Amino acid sequence: MNAIKDSVHDYISLGPVARDLLDTPLLQRLRHVKQLSTVRLVYPSANHTRLEHSLGVYHLADRALDHLGIDGTRARHVRAAALLHDVGHGPYGHQTEDVIRRRTGADHDEIGWLLEDTDAATVLRGHDLDPARVAALVRGEGELGQLVSGELDVDRMDYLVRDAHHTGVPYGTIDVGRLVRELRYRDGRLVLAAGNVQTAESLLLARALMNGTVYRHHVSRIAGAMLERASIRLLDSEGDASNPTGPRGDVDVETFRRMADHDLLVALRGTTPDLARRIEYRDLYKRAVWVPRESVPADVVEMGHEGSREAAAEIADRAGVDRDHVLLDVPPRPRFTESRSRVVVDGAVQRLSEASELVGALRAAERAQWRLGVYAPGDAVDDVETAATAVLGLAE
Repeated sequence: MNAIKDSVHDYISLGPVARDLLDTPLLQRLRHVKQLSTVRLVYPSANHTRLEHSLGVYHLADRALDHLGIDGTRARHVRAAALLHDVGHGPYGHQTEDVIRRRTGADHDEIGWLLEDTDAATVLRGHDLDPARVAALVRGEGELGQLVSGELDVDRMDYLVRDAHHTGVPYGTIDVGRLVRELRYRDGRLVLAAGNVQTAESLLLARALMNGTVYRHHVSRIAGAMLERASIRLLDSEGDASNPTGPRGDVDVETFRRMADHDLLVALRGTTPDLARRIEYRDLYKRAVWVPRESVPADVVEMGHEGSREAAAEIADRAGVDRDHVLLDVPPRPRFTESRSRVVVDGAVQRLSEASELVGALRAAERAQWRLGVYAPGDAVDDVETAATAVLGLAE
């Protein structure tokens, strides 16, 4: 059994399946996809990769299976799923996920298509594992799928502690050891054993604090919006309908979703050189508008992708700037997935939202942190702010 030195979990022991999977191009590509995408423009030390994270998830899944007393073929499928759970990510991870979803209808956790005719599928079958069963576990299906993708999954446990470690912030520190040890199955549901309401709360609190400090930092959001606009340009062979004279791309979505981070930056230089340069050298747009939910009309909050693009174009026209220089960022409503975690209280299984008074306060805090953003080059900020306030009907 091989062991790999890890910055978070110390030594990670690899079984035969993991060792062979690790050598496949499917997993090696993740060396070149950063875990925190544009967040590293805020925290320079956040350069860890999705391969490191995948190894961490594998390690925690292995420990959880041991504590749960699950072994044999079932456990081997879960370990493989944990290691492979992120291979469906495109370049820059979540920052390009919406672009890919709009063109393929698939999320990053739908990896069945990747396991059909690849070296990874050959490895799995060579170890008497079913690629389709592994893909289903990655999607969170079945009792054991909850370990890989669910409210108490080991994916979340690893990325919180890993992201906190590499950014240097103290907010993602959770007791991973206790969380893994206290996992139980009750009526087919993954729950935390009795006496662990505070353990579950710590996971929820860590996620909420990391959201505000790391994952939704305004600089990362600006860079992410710029990256999405540039990626659309790259993929749109017919050009942007709002700018028929704009640059045209010649990269299909299947090629795009298999790129590494550096591949995407190189490709963007050919279609959107200004945006590519700005992202690469952190010469980012500025906030022209940054307003809370109560200042935004309800129809704007619910505005979809196409509506946002049309509104951004109208803002640019009114402000007298190039349409490529205005980005409208309407984030989705906050989701508190972790509040659905189940804990045993007085012998009965309850959702954390029922067992903890902290959940309500954190939900209110998440809503209070929601911001709509409109971004533009520094010299256009004032004009864009005036135009955006009028076009979107923002409260002044």
